[in-house]
Amino acid sequence: MAERESGQDPIGENARLQSLDERLKRAQHDEAVRTGVAQKGQDESYRLGNRVLAELIGGIAGGALIGWVIDRFAGTSPWGLLVMMFFGIIVSFRNIVRISNQRPK
Repeated sequence: MAERESGQDPIGENARLQSLDERLKRAQHDEAVRTGVAQKGQDESYRLGNRVLAELIGGIAGGALIGWVIDRFAGTSPWGLLVMMFFGIIVSFRNIVRISNQRPK
């Protein structure tokens, strides 16, 4: 019977394991805070909102810029700007709909 017992108190082992679990959880929490994973949901929504805003502004501004350049070279004063801005709005909305239809991770 002496061969089966390890000579260590099982109560002491439980206390050591609990202490190890607490230190491990604390270290994982500290690492999550350090890497920014702790606020994942809030940060992800913020980034998605910024992406939608950038798509909207970029599409309209890009279309307006291209339309203005076409007007300058072709001499079709407001029509190139208006048509290309309209196309920019259409592309922006299409991208925003595509972004909103993506599944969350």
